Amino acid sequence: MSITEKVDVEHSSPQIVAEDQDPAVVRKVLLKTDIRVLPILTLLFLCSFLDRTNVGNAKIVGLEEDIGITDHQYDIGLTVFYLFYICSELPSNLVLKKASPRVWLPFLTILWGAITVCLGFVKNFASFVAVRALLGFAEGGLLPGMVLYLSWFYARSDLAVRIGLFYTATSLSGAFGGLLARGLVEIGPRGGLEGWRWIFIIEGLLTVVCGAVAAIALPNNIESAKYLTPEERKVALQRIRRDDPHNTGDVENETFKVSEVLRGIRDLRMWLSALAYFSILVGLYSFGLFLPTIINETGLPSNPNEAQLWSVIPYAVAALFTVIVAIVSDRIRLRGVMMLITLPFAIAGYAAIANITAPRIRYGMTFLMATGMYSSVPCILVWNSNNSAGSYKRATTSAVQLAIANCSGFVATFIYPARDKPLFRRGHNVSLGLLVAAWFLILANVLYCAKINRDKRLGKYDKYAGLCNDDRHPDFKLML
Repeated sequence: MSITEKVDVEHSSPQIVAEDQDPAVVRKVLLKTDIRVLPILTLLFLCSFLDRTNVGNAKIVGLEEDIGITDHQYDIGLTVFYLFYICSELPSNLVLKKASPRVWLPFLTILWGAITVCLGFVKNFASFVAVRALLGFAEGGLLPGMVLYLSWFYARSDLAVRIGLFYTATSLSGAFGGLLARGLVEIGPRGGLEGWRWIFIIEGLLTVVCGAVAAIALPNNIESAKYLTPEERKVALQRIRRDDPHNTGDVENETFKVSEVLRGIRDLRMWLSALAYFSILVGLYSFGLFLPTIINETGLPSNPNEAQLWSVIPYAVAALFTVIVAIVSDRIRLRGVMMLITLPFAIAGYAAIANITAPRIRYGMTFLMATGMYSSVPCILVWNSNNSAGSYKRATTSAVQLAIANCSGFVATFIYPARDKPLFRRGHNVSLGLLVAAWFLILANVLYCAKINRDKRLGKYDKYAGLCNDDRHPDFKLML
């Protein structure tokens, strides 16, 4: 059967079509898409996390003293970022659905890059808070937008490893950010600017350049991807439609329905994963913002600049494990179950560091903390997208999950106050409790998804058999 003939019968026999595809062609399609899309998204996400957390590097080399703010005012500046970040996520995803992704995602990148440059020129508390608010508003749409964007290019079983690959940018940004900050600090004082200001200026300009590259190189969707031949585009579309046999695959022209947005907001699976993600991100964000400070307080580094370098190694180890976990998750098609295995590493790390005073052991625990949290994130990021059908519902669940989860920033910025030095027991215990809660929320979601799949096999969802692009369809199997 030719590829053209396969497309003619895809709606009547999608699974047969998928199984009949040439594995060599499938590998070629995936490789081409990986090469064209993933490096650009990884670059954008690295810039995002770098520009979000470089304030932690600036803090330990003079930011607070030079602009005359207290530790509490610094925390307020971090919190304002998350407030505006959260508010922009769902509107941005709905705009992305209607607008051109190759325009919207690079536009957001260039905008927050320019705002990051402005952070290098703040003079007082008011300007610090204002610029951080604008930065949050500009950055908020990137991650939910990328998750939605990738779901238009890959089948469900392909997504975790791809998201895992670009999400390693967050752990790599921690490693790279420490090295870059260490070098950039040495520029100042120059041009009347202290060294920490150059961290924001140079990193912001690099982000603007990366946004311009993305505007040129990103494709809009798989249907219009010029890097694929017409036959390869058909194969790619068939693999995506295989996950939902009644998916029309017409992403560009799907009609907007408020009911689909509301269905996404009311989805219990979304709320369970969002609350679990919230709990994980409290630890993840506080880890990114305060790791240089935590390491500095162990007494192992001889000075704050050396602490920047010590922060590199836990991130590098976490990056490796994140990719490994994502690959395994895609191979066995399990999301929540994988997190039930990875989160205990972070739980053990926080439990130990909160109760141990030996500096070397405390530093060793940061490896467990980073590995357990970072390796869990690709699975939870992709879980809602995997279990949602209909692009507007998928856009909603992805954005709302991240909006809820990023409320963790309000907690993360206040649980490591300077007065808790050097052990930071309160912050570690808060993160520990939330990670335990995340483990039980994920377990509940796994059991709930298994129940829905069982009910579909028993015919309890047969009333939805006539629906297209809908995860309630009896043939749509949820991933656990």
